[in-house]
Amino acid sequence: MLTKRIIPCLDVKEGRAVKGVQFVELRDAGDPVELAKFYDEQGADELVFLDISASHEGRETMVDVVRQTASALAIPFTVGGGIRTLDDMKRILRAGADKVSVNTSALECPDLIKEGSDYFGAQCIVCAIDACFSEEDGTWMVYTHGGRNKTSWKAVDWAREAVRLGAGEILLTSMNRDGEKSGFDLGLTKAVREAVTVPVIASGGAGNAEHFREVLQDVDADAALAASIFHYKEKSVAEVKSYLKAKGVNIR
Repeated sequence: MLTKRIIPCLDVKEGRAVKGVQFVELRDAGDPVELAKFYDEQGADELVFLDISASHEGRETMVDVVRQTASALAIPFTVGGGIRTLDDMKRILRAGADKVSVNTSALECPDLIKEGSDYFGAQCIVCAIDACFSEEDGTWMVYTHGGRNKTSWKAVDWAREAVRLGAGEILLTSMNRDGEKSGFDLGLTKAVREAVTVPVIASGGAGNAEHFREVLQDVDADAALAASIFHYKEKSVAEVKSYLKAKGVNIR
C-alpha cells in the first residue's frame, strides 16, 4: 500500500508567499525559500510552488525563486504557474523542480500535457484543476487564470481527459473551500478519485488534523495539500502526521 503524503503549498506572487480565501484577499505569508526550508525540516513529504499570477499576467514563472527554493530542499518539489510550452517545462525542471504543474495552459492547449508526458514521462506532469461547484450545472466546473474564468469542462471529465493525455497526477483544488478551513471538499475529491487511475492530491479547506484524516482515509486521496494552517503556524506538519499515525493512516 502506498503511503499518503502531506504537502505544504507555497502560493507565490511577486516573490513572496501569499494566502487568501477563495482565491482573493491575499495576505503575505513570508519568504518562499525560508518557508521551504522550514517545511523540509518539519518532515513534509513534498512541496508545491505555484506562481499564482503568472498565467493571469501572461509572464513566465519566476525561475530564480524556483532555483533558490529547490536548492534549499531535499524533498520532491512541484512548480506551476505560467508554464505554456515544452521549453518552459525544461527551464523549470533544470532550475531544480522534480515535477511541473499545468493548469490554464493545459486547458487552452491540451496537447501540452501529451508533449510533456512524452518527453519527460508522466511522473513529471501534474495537471492542476481549480474546481467550483455550480448550482446552474449541478456539478463542479473547471476554472482558469487563477479562478477568474469559468470553462465548459466538468471537473471529473477534465480529470479523465488530462490522464488520458498523459498527466501522472491530479492536483485538485476546491475553490469553494480554499482558505475556509472548513475541511476538504470530500464529494469533489471522491468523484475525481474514482474517475482516474493516477494519484489525486486534495487541496482547499484544511483547518485541522482531522480534515486530513477524512480526505486521506475516508475518501482515499493519495495526498493532502494545505497552506494557511501551516504558514501561520496553526498546525505543524509534524503535528498533523502524528495525529494521522495515531488514527492508523499509512503515512511516511
